[in-house]
This record gives sequence, structure tokens and C-alpha cells, in this order.
Amino acid sequence: MLTKPPHLFDDATRVTAGDSRWQGRTSDDYWAFVGPFGGATAATILRALIDHPERSGDPLSLTVNFCAPIAQGAFDLDVRLVKANRSTQHWCVELTQGGAEVGALATAVFAERRPSWSHQEATFPKARPFDQIRPFPRIKASWANQYDFRFVEGNPDFGAAKKDAPASAFSKCWIGDRVPRNIDALSLTAMSDAFFGRIFHARGELVPFGTVSLTTYFHADAADLDAEDIGRVLAVADANIFHKSYGDQTGALWSPNGRLLATTTQIAYFKA
Repeated sequence: MLTKPPHLFDDATRVTAGDSRWQGRTSDDYWAFVGPFGGATAATILRALIDHPERSGDPLSLTVNFCAPIAQGAFDLDVRLVKANRSTQHWCVELTQGGAEVGALATAVFAERRPSWSHQEATFPKARPFDQIRPFPRIKASWANQYDFRFVEGNPDFGAAKKDAPASAFSKCWIGDRVPRNIDALSLTAMSDAFFGRIFHARGELVPFGTVSLTTYFHADAADLDAEDIGRVLAVADANIFHKSYGDQTGALWSPNGRLLATTTQIAYFKA
């Protein structure tokens, strides 16, 4: 029988188990302009935690602080369980390369989700169906070409003439893997960083940019995601402020069925 090859995303986020130190490797398929796509790095860190034999429960939150440039090649993940109780586990992960300084510092919370009262206050954003929107064209950054972006609102126009006033930083788009893959916690982590920089939308041009700190909150566990059985999300993002070289971003990832799967915040550096 023919064996189906691993998805490029699973190859990119592959980890090798160690004692307290695990190993990962950057992927040329998920490369940004000057370094690895931050979402892939965050997903690799989360995979090490999900695969850890002491892990219990499902991801509840993940924060990754990108402390220094990550070079092409292998990296180490120093994984430590900080505190555990009946309901939650608190983890810390340090990413280093060649014994040098920390390149990324992450904290994560895993939780045992038990049946409870449920209510979704947020409402599903109105959007044209995925199939009725043209795909966003490929760009130079390889990571972006691994996704199928279909913009409902806020389609970025990086070649537009300069405007007297900044444009809206808001965008709404469908995001799915270009080679289909079912959405799981790793997908949600990477897609939390798959929004184009808000500064790009506001200025209508590409400027030097990098995520400094990324947090994802998960509102669905593995069983919820298996029940949804989806290959794309509706992704909504906006910004509140750009000031003295830093700007924020808030985002939400929705299933096509109207379920809020994850929310995310980040702070990013820009030079403009």
C-alpha cells in the first residue's frame, strides 16, 4: 500500500523527544522574509508540549515571546512543567540554538475541560462563503504560500498610491492550508500569527516588521475540533494603536459553523 506523505505543516513542526530538552528545526516552507514564520515556531513549541508524556488536558493558552532572531537550522526546546493540579498544568519552554542565548520564551497552560454551562456571547461575523472569493495571490514569503487566504474585507493592496490618511487596519478573511489539513490546536496556533501585519494594511505597504509577543487562547479542545471536522477558519483581526515603533493586534478564529475556536493578541515591532 502507498503511504501518504506527511503534510508540510507537520514536517515543519516536527519535534524529537528528549529528557527535558527536545529538538526542532526551522522549515524553508514556512520562512518569512528574514527568519522563520513565528506561527510555525509557536506551533512547534506547542507540539513538544502536546507530545510530552507528562502532559494532561488540552491547550488553554499559549504565549510566545520572540526574544532574538532564530537562525535557519536546528534548535533545542528546554521544556519544564512548572506547576500542576487537578485541573491545570503550567509549562515553560525556552528555545535556544547551539547553546547560545534564548531565542524564544514560551509559557503555556493546559486544562482538563469538564462539562459545564456554556454560552457564546460573541456573534459569528457575516462573510461571503469561501468558495465565492478569489484566492489571494502568492507572495515572496514562503510561509504565506502554504495558506489559502480569501479576503472578505481588508484585502491588502501593497501597490496602491500613498494616501493622505492611514487606511483601516481591519481585515476579515478565510484561511485554510493550501494543501488541505484538518484544523487542530497546532493549526490554530500558527493561524493566530498568519494575519498580515496590521501596519501593512494601515500604510498600504510592506515595512520592516516582526512579532514580539504572541498569545493564543483556545476555546475548543481536541474533541470539539474533531466534531467540527473543518479545514478552514474565518479570521478577523484589527489594531488599536501604532506608536513609537510598536503596534498591537487582536484577532479571532471562527469555524464555518459559527463556533469561536480561538482568540489572539500580539504586540509587534515595525520600522516606518
